[in-house]
Amino acid sequence: MFGYILPPPKEIAKEEYEQFRLAYCGLCHTLQRRYGFVSRFILNYDFTYLAILLSSGERCSPCQSRCPVSPLKQQPHCPGSEALDLAADESVILTYFQLLDAIADHGFRKGIKYRILAAMLRPAYKKAEILRPRFAAITRDQLQILTRLEETRIASLDEPADTFANLLAAAADELDDPVQKRVLHQLLYHLGRWVYLIDAADDLKKDLAAGNYNPVALRYELKEGRIPPEIRPQFVLTLDHSIHMAATAFELWDFGIWTNLLTRTIYDSLFAVGRSVLDGTFHTLQKEHKKYRLLRKPNERSVSDSGCTGDCDR
Repeated sequence: MFGYILPPPKEIAKEEYEQFRLAYCGLCHTLQRRYGFVSRFILNYDFTYLAILLSSGERCSPCQSRCPVSPLKQQPHCPGSEALDLAADESVILTYFQLLDAIADHGFRKGIKYRILAAMLRPAYKKAEILRPRFAAITRDQLQILTRLEETRIASLDEPADTFANLLAAAADELDDPVQKRVLHQLLYHLGRWVYLIDAADDLKKDLAAGNYNPVALRYELKEGRIPPEIRPQFVLTLDHSIHMAATAFELWDFGIWTNLLTRTIYDSLFAVGRSVLDGTFHTLQKEHKKYRLLRKPNERSVSDSGCTGDCDR
């Protein structure tokens, strides 16, 4: 249910994209430090955005480390921080429950790979559950509600989407600043609602073929794996409303160095992803996005080349 929030490299300055890469790599190192090598495989852009939203908005002082992707040459990344720790813990919890959901959706034979992955991640989840018991409990409770809604095959967009939105909004609950907490709670709620609905639209054809629950198919009584032109404006209105509400919350807080990146993501990238999903071109968009890999080209200097000044061993 993740993978739809993409950085917009064409709309932001090279330095801003490099800052995103520092956060991405920083989260990867944090996952390794807190949960071991296997946890690095859950890293994605969505969780990086979570770390960015939870951060103070200040520029990090990068440090240099080697990693499996770059074993010979040290690469810069943001050092450990409370925001990265929180994002790493919550990422493990979200991924583990996502794997359990995939096991339930795919049955025994097709769900074997998800069972293996869940078993590999379970030690990390148990540790994260101890560190973040409230978030783990909310995630478990909301997904149980979502499971019951799916079992009844409720023909509603709002109820299942709101349930997932409440789950994601809880990621802000451990922030200390009460204003930041309220702003991010609303932002993450509406972003979660959008993610759930766009995921349902993206999986429409697959879910219909497998007989799986899909709220979009049930709400609009669809029999084919696409949303017909006469219905599409209604669904787009629902998607766009979630983005507009997320943008309203976003405007209430100063996100520091991340402001332009988040602005372009919310006002440009989310709409582009939504269009591509509905047009059936999202996976082409993902392939095009690979042109902007986070690792730098050899000899390419950047904002992070000033040396190791951060605490990599935090």
